[in-house]
Amino acid sequence: MKFVLTIILFSIISPILFAQTPRDTIYSNFVLDQRRNSFKDHLLNTVLLKNMEQVLDSSTEEQFRESCWAIAQFIVQSTSIEKGFAQLFDKYQTLDYSTKRSFLEAVYASYSKEYEKEIGTLLITETVPKLFAMQAVYLYRMNPNKATKEFIQSYLANRFPDYEKITLLVELVKYIQHNQTELHQKTPSLTKLFEHQKNIGTKINYSIQRWNRDYPGIAIIQNADGSFVREKNGRLLMIEQLARAGSNLPYFLTNGNTPQGIFSITGTEVSHNLFIGPTPNFQMLMPYEADSAFWHTTYDNRKDSLSNYKNLLPESWSNYAPLTESYYAGKIGRSEILSHGTTIDPEYFKGKPYYPLTPTLGCLCAKEIWNKTTGRLDQSEQFKLLNGFLSTPGTTGYLIVINLDNQQKAVSKKEIQLNLERKK
Repeated sequence: MKFVLTIILFSIISPILFAQTPRDTIYSNFVLDQRRNSFKDHLLNTVLLKNMEQVLDSSTEEQFRESCWAIAQFIVQSTSIEKGFAQLFDKYQTLDYSTKRSFLEAVYASYSKEYEKEIGTLLITETVPKLFAMQAVYLYRMNPNKATKEFIQSYLANRFPDYEKITLLVELVKYIQHNQTELHQKTPSLTKLFEHQKNIGTKINYSIQRWNRDYPGIAIIQNADGSFVREKNGRLLMIEQLARAGSNLPYFLTNGNTPQGIFSITGTEVSHNLFIGPTPNFQMLMPYEADSAFWHTTYDNRKDSLSNYKNLLPESWSNYAPLTESYYAGKIGRSEILSHGTTIDPEYFKGKPYYPLTPTLGCLCAKEIWNKTTGRLDQSEQFKLLNGFLSTPGTTGYLIVINLDNQQKAVSKKEIQLNLERKK
């Protein structure tokens, strides 16, 4: 998660063998009771109340913008926010681009049904592709029917006659045309995907998710030799992992949910971001983010990058369109998607289907529970995942995110175990 928020001032058994960083050395004072209470007070009373009740003008716009980023991350509603939104809608045409984007993200994240008329009014005059797409997916989520599709596409063609040359808008069209079908499309065989790994010869992390990212998924690790990492008792190592952004925007929009598809793991690193915390994370790239650094296997110069990307998949998966999300997200310009832990207080999300996991700005996030008195980890799924990956030599490989199906519940360990047993 690449969140920078100025409001804070700021199968063969392969048992886990070693950890790169001893767990008892990992510490964060951001999780201490006093720090969490201080941050919460500032968030609720200044950022989400005082700031949003100001008069919106050029001198206060930055504060409104920062408040909108916080609204999207923490998914909150209040009368103060609604007063601020009324001003932002009223003065939308005068706002900076970054303010417009943070505002639309906040509306999408926290008010999924309340602003259909206002968003529709913005869409018919919008001239910026990304802002148009954000408005379009808001309307489409409310009414994913033929009339909404035709409404969006008519204004798309009118405002952007060359939209087929703009990857972001091409992905928008694909999304509104096929999303509802894909929800019910049968995923190709995971067995074939696991078996194909021997042709790649590198470590692969799999993050198995649902289409509805409100429900957590599970991560597993396949070693370079094809074995799966297991715990000392022989059980498959399975890690709870959330692929939901605070915004819940689609994969092709900045700060949206983690795209499906292939990511390159280029190593591990400790973040200085307070919300990510000090547990080492996986550094990842999508195609177009760093060109040659993405590839850990032979790149065929006779073929284009998409063909090389598809060569990392078995035939049954290479033509499965959802697995190209990360490819096109990278081409659009999304970046800095990591696989990490979290220091965010899960109590902000109590009652949500993913609690006690915490959403991000589009990264993969594993559960971490911190001791509010000592600043140390009580529980860390991220630490287990890291250790599992490092239990065999090497710090690089690939990560593949897959939406298994559209069941309205968390992915279970039993489901993963059954899919793995089909491999045998």
